[in-house]
Amino acid sequence: MLVDGFGRVATDLRVSLTDRCNLRCSYCMPPEGLDWLPRPELLTDDEVVRLVGVGVERLGVTEVRYTGGEPLLRRGLPDVVRRTAALRPRPQISLTTNGIGLGRLAGPLAEAGLDRVNVSLDTLEAETFTRLTHRDRLADVLAGLAAAVRAGLTPVKVNAVLMRGINDHEAVPLLRYCLERGYELRFIEQMPLDAQHGWKRDDMVTADEILGLLSASFALTPDEPASRGSAPAETFLVDGGPARVGVIGSVTRPFCGACDRVRLTADGQVRNCLFATEESDLRAALRAGADDDDLAARWVAAVGRKRAGHGIDDPGFLQPARPMSAIGG
Repeated sequence: MLVDGFGRVATDLRVSLTDRCNLRCSYCMPPEGLDWLPRPELLTDDEVVRLVGVGVERLGVTEVRYTGGEPLLRRGLPDVVRRTAALRPRPQISLTTNGIGLGRLAGPLAEAGLDRVNVSLDTLEAETFTRLTHRDRLADVLAGLAAAVRAGLTPVKVNAVLMRGINDHEAVPLLRYCLERGYELRFIEQMPLDAQHGWKRDDMVTADEILGLLSASFALTPDEPASRGSAPAETFLVDGGPARVGVIGSVTRPFCGACDRVRLTADGQVRNCLFATEESDLRAALRAGADDDDLAARWVAAVGRKRAGHGIDDPGFLQPARPMSAIGG
């Protein structure tokens, strides 16, 4: 198994399929975009499936989430999902996406074996969406959410990041929108993962603030069990349930002590944390002819070096060189 030095077992594998994205969210990258990874450096579809297979069949991975950048930009995505679903034991397969293109691909992905999706939606206002993302694509995202429900990719989860003075007034409207449509909303604290390195803690809308905004309009009661374990979201029943809302306080309410995640970047690097400053290269070994036993051993060694926590509150904290789009959520 993928066990670190603190006894945590990694069973949740996040796999980035590309660093490219068709939005330019201000908390992730500049309006002009970034220098994308050269295509020869990216894992091929066969290499992705092989490494995922090592994780699932040899190392105890039980959930695989495909991320980006924007994973829907990966042309071979349905086939990658189909081949992942054929692994034994079969893992749970999910996708984190901005929703653009989901209207067209939700059906084929469900047929390939995708179980569910997480869709990013920070605003319901077209003008604010364009301001945040530098693209006029809100209608496409909303259509993608509806298509995911029709395709059976449920529960459909929505991820929202509130930014002070930009969309923090939309906490209640976003929750009402999701409740009306059966989506499960998760608010996420803004994290220091922007390419511009402009994140400031004082500008972040905290988990406590988010709960305060929601509590003005809804009765929130902690969901059971009281301990969320390795789940990143603290969940609350809305007006007595059964509907729920989640808050992911990665900065102010970290869950590092129970973390069960490991990440594989689009260029084949193992990362033990979103905020890791070190990576372990599996791509080089794979392309040099390493067998699955060797790849598994390298992966086990990499996870064994996982640190106790993300260290955002440490005086010497350094934001990782890679932005979120190049790491995978």
